[in-house]
Amino acid sequence: MSVDAPPLSPADRPVAALSVVRRLPALILIGLVRGYQTFISPLTPPSCRYYPSCSSYAVVALQRHGLVRGGWLAVRRLGRCHPWTPGGIDDVPPARDHTLAHPEGLHAHGAH
Repeated sequence: MSVDAPPLSPADRPVAALSVVRRLPALILIGLVRGYQTFISPLTPPSCRYYPSCSSYAVVALQRHGLVRGGWLAVRRLGRCHPWTPGGIDDVPPARDHTLAHPEGLHAHGAH
């Protein structure tokens, strides 16, 4: 049995909609990678030099960091994956904690 979330107040609805719109490009890319994992990857022999695989790394990077930084991390990982690399364990870096950078909630160019 699932627990339903409380309904959003009218003031919170635009914020929730904006959150979905911001995540949509990354979600589309994640869907494409999942399609690759489901339909194309099983047809090829295993050749991953890293753990997790490049496609799994890309999904986690996009989920954790979003389209721009997660996409950049995935592209960098693909660039490192070649026959001359030793490979090994290569985890996605943790998400940056913006509250530590600006503990008072001020932006870098905000007023004091």
